[in-house]
Amino acid sequence: MLLRALFICLCLSQPAQACRTALVLAMDVSNSVDPGEFRLRVDGLAAALRDPEIAEILVRDQVALSVLQWSGVDAQEVSLDWTQMLSPSHVQLFANAVQRLPRAFVMSNTAPAEAMARALGHFDSAPDCARRVIDMSGDGTPNAGGEVNRIRRTAERAGVTVNGLAIEGLGRAITNFYLRNVITADGFVETARGHRDYARAIRRKILREISSVFG
Repeated sequence: MLLRALFICLCLSQPAQACRTALVLAMDVSNSVDPGEFRLRVDGLAAALRDPEIAEILVRDQVALSVLQWSGVDAQEVSLDWTQMLSPSHVQLFANAVQRLPRAFVMSNTAPAEAMARALGHFDSAPDCARRVIDMSGDGTPNAGGEVNRIRRTAERAGVTVNGLAIEGLGRAITNFYLRNVITADGFVETARGHRDYARAIRRKILREISSVFG
């Protein structure tokens, strides 16, 4: 409770400043993700945010972050709402909150189209940032929900970049699905070789997302 109170206090006590990037971190927590794998994901994401190089850019560019957990058609939750990284304390508290996230859904399908649509709508409440990016991460292809390509085209028309982090077992099936269906024309896919490789992959992915050169 103390950590949450301090986190909310920091978020509300400082005025919003110019923001270069609004980034939704959309995490797949469908049935294919077991409890140990979920723990690897939140620990890896928290470690990436604490990385000195990433933390410096987050603060320098006043990046706004939000975490969305997603699974089936009716299973999307904004677990951490928009927060601008105005100081190193903001980064540390946000990373701590990520690491303590309870899992939002269990025993549910994989519906990335609905997750992307929810992430797009979430930008309605985002700070006014120069770039808007959705970071879609998952370890499976759809077994429920609508057409992912249609939501991708909607994102492109809205000027939103969608990137992907494909968590593979063997082969490149998930990577290829993200390449063909999920990412926008200006997006990219990072591949993790299993959940134990997630920490490395998400660090590399976030660094690339927030370091992107305009134009």
